[in-house]
This record gives sequence, C-alpha cells and structure tokens, in this order.
Amino acid sequence: MSTRKRLIAIVDDEFDIAQLFHDALVTINGFSVFAFTDPITALEHFAANRDNYVIIISDLRMPSINGMDLVKKIKELNPFVRTILMTAFAIKDDLFQEYAKKGIINGFLQKPIHLADLYTEVNNLLHIYELQKQKLLIKIK
Repeated sequence: MSTRKRLIAIVDDEFDIAQLFHDALVTINGFSVFAFTDPITALEHFAANRDNYVIIISDLRMPSINGMDLVKKIKELNPFVRTILMTAFAIKDDLFQEYAKKGIINGFLQKPIHLADLYTEVNNLLHIYELQKQKLLIKIK
C-alpha cells in the first residue's frame, strides 16, 4: 500500500450532512477526509490533488454543478477514483443508468443514509480501488 496521502471527499450543499459524513469517515486510518458544501470548490481541490483522491461522495442535487456532472468531471481527471452518488429523491434518469453502466458512478446511497451503510459502501469501494491499482502495477511490471 502506498505511503502517500490518500483522500476522501464528501460533497453536499447541506453543511450538517457533509460534516456528519466527514466525522464518521475521519476514523478510517490512512485517509484524510474533506467535506465541501460547494461543488466548484470540491472540484478545484480534486483537480489540485487528483492523484491522491480515492473516493468522492457527492449529493445529486446541488447548486452550480449537480452530482452527476461533478462525478463525470472527476472521472475525466482521474478514472481510478471511486464515486458514490447520494440523493433523497427517486432516480429514474437514463443518464444516471448510463453513468452507472460506464463506471462513472460506482456506488449509490439513498438518503436518509445509515452510517453503517456509508461505511459498507466506502469499504467496498476502497477494496475495489486497491484491486484496480494492483492490477495496474502488475501490467506496468
């Protein structure tokens, strides 16, 4: 496992949710967790640190950039980062289905979210991320 700093971000325009998830995930060893209420600021931080990010957890409905646009831009900058989209609303959107099939969206959480479900989804995606990185290293050798 790499010794460089690995990052997780929560992006939700509701401060209380962003802070709650930050506080819950900051307990995971080996990661720095950032909470953003502004998706543009989150994207700027991601762009400056793209190689260190492992997971982005984003709300679907936010001002300025919605969650699907945000995760698409993030995947364009680093296709290895894992993305989780969350919403309180039902999703019957063809674009959502397309993004899920293409791996732009890697996980989904329906609000209200139980912290146990958040941990499970994050741990699953951390495992997948590590496996992908190992496969890449094997190919390079």
